Amino acid sequence: MMQQFGRPLLVACILSSLILTRPSVAVDLQPNDIVAPLPNKNHVMVSYYDTENSTLYKNGSAVSSKPYGSPVIDVPSVIVRALHTYAIGDLPAATYVQLPYGTVSPSGSLSSYAPSTGIGDVVLATAIWPYANRQTRTYFGVAGYLQVPTGAYSSNQVFNTGTNRYSYDLQMGYQQPIIGNLDGMVAVDTQWFGGNSQCAATCGSSTNVPLTQKPLTTTQLGPIYRINQTFTVGASYLYVAGGATAINNVYQNNVVNTQRFLLSGLAYTDIGRFSLQYGRDMGIQNGFIQTRVLAVRFMREF
Repeated sequence: MMQQFGRPLLVACILSSLILTRPSVAVDLQPNDIVAPLPNKNHVMVSYYDTENSTLYKNGSAVSSKPYGSPVIDVPSVIVRALHTYAIGDLPAATYVQLPYGTVSPSGSLSSYAPSTGIGDVVLATAIWPYANRQTRTYFGVAGYLQVPTGAYSSNQVFNTGTNRYSYDLQMGYQQPIIGNLDGMVAVDTQWFGGNSQCAATCGSSTNVPLTQKPLTTTQLGPIYRINQTFTVGASYLYVAGGATAINNVYQNNVVNTQRFLLSGLAYTDIGRFSLQYGRDMGIQNGFIQTRVLAVRFMREF
């Protein structure tokens, strides 16, 4: 089986980078996600989230050897999130549970690999705002995320919708006005990963071996502009660093060092909030470059 993958350590490097360091936690923020919510509200959000990934990079250089000549990996998914807001003393807070369902679909030069369709990993999250001033539009929030390995996973498949491990994320975000209707936001989060003791195909092995991963830190910042009461737009620059993996205690030298952007638009209507996000990687050190991120969301209060 190891010969089937051609270069098992390289496959393990890039596939763990793609599947395991870009989970369905969806920590990427939309405009005004740092704004503290009003308490005692219930929301449901339904999202269509689609990514396309292509050229493989190894330590900053494009890989063209077989089977990486023209790789394409599409990952479309539908994500349902149920959210409740409340107060802890005088502090605004919110908790949500999120369930994805999607497909990891390799094609191009990776078409010989089997796709995977099914439920992804459930995410539980809680946020609290130690500081929230609605008069000055100034907010500071802290959020914690737990990703639970409920997704479909087979150690004999390279691609899976589940990761077969827990992960934990701590995020801090700050937003304040710059001038007029223009706000600025900055957020930093670090994700820690549990081990996957049943990593076979993804790790280029014929038997299960342990996969571990170093913490991964994301910094995102950008402007948010409220056009009017209905429409808001925003742009974000994101820098992702860390996340190197080890397979069977062998370091893979695959530190994530990625820059990307997201453009966002929101529409607040009588029936709910619609949002659209588009982005892509601008530079990547290791893994498949993400050539498209498209997210369409609808959130309604109940």
